Amino acid sequence: MSQHVTKETFEKMKDELQRMKSIDRPAASKAIAEAREKGDLRENAEYDSAKEAQGLLEAKIKQLEIAISSAIILDPSKVDVSKATLLTKITITRLNDNKVFTYQLVGDKDANIDEMKLSISSPIGKGLLGRQVGEVAQIKMPNGSTHSFRIDNITL
Repeated sequence: MSQHVTKETFEKMKDELQRMKSIDRPAASKAIAEAREKGDLRENAEYDSAKEAQGLLEAKIKQLEIAISSAIILDPSKVDVSKATLLTKITITRLNDNKVFTYQLVGDKDANIDEMKLSISSPIGKGLLGRQVGEVAQIKMPNGSTHSFRIDNITL
């Protein structure tokens, strides 16, 4: 399944894959070799643990390779700001208390609430996607409550 990512996130993914292959993989092999030297493999918990860690690392590498090969890199120059879409910054007002928030709508890999980057697969992200300035979105939250958000501005 392809994921939309920014150029920066794509580069981070490639760097992480390179680190896993060039640093983590050799370290895992070394840990297995050291554990193997400690005697009978049938009763060697350290060996079993090292093999399990290697298996998890290889699974992560494979998963990251798939994510990189199917990634769709977002081009900010092609973003339509007439509606809430990926990469747009949305200023919204929560109508029940008039609190104002500005979020950037991003793919799952770029999401970071501390940076006000909201995943389009989150409840609020889904509820805002495709909306235009002036529209009010009724969004059901994970706790079961519903909030009304007015779209005040959409920019890049």
